[in-house]
Amino acid sequence: MEYNTAVKNRIKRMEGQLRGVLKMMEEGKDCKDVIAQLSAARSGLDRTIGLVVSENLAACIQEAEDEETKEESINEAVHLLVRSR
Repeated sequence: MEYNTAVKNRIKRMEGQLRGVLKMMEEGKDCKDVIAQLSAARSGLDRTIGLVVSENLAACIQEAEDEETKEESINEAVHLLVRSR
């Protein structure tokens, strides 16, 4: 699977958020602020997982040659989403 620029940018944004969280911790910032940033990073990660799974599912369904293969792709996507929680 090829990942588009938007997905890569989401990961870079989360990377920046996590570096910011680490800096906040090192500076002894209030735990409420740290938790808020960690929650934002987790939310971004969850949305990115959903996006990657859905794009992969769409590609697999388009490439599927029969209904059985389509159904397997859908089941695999659901399994990936459940596992990511």
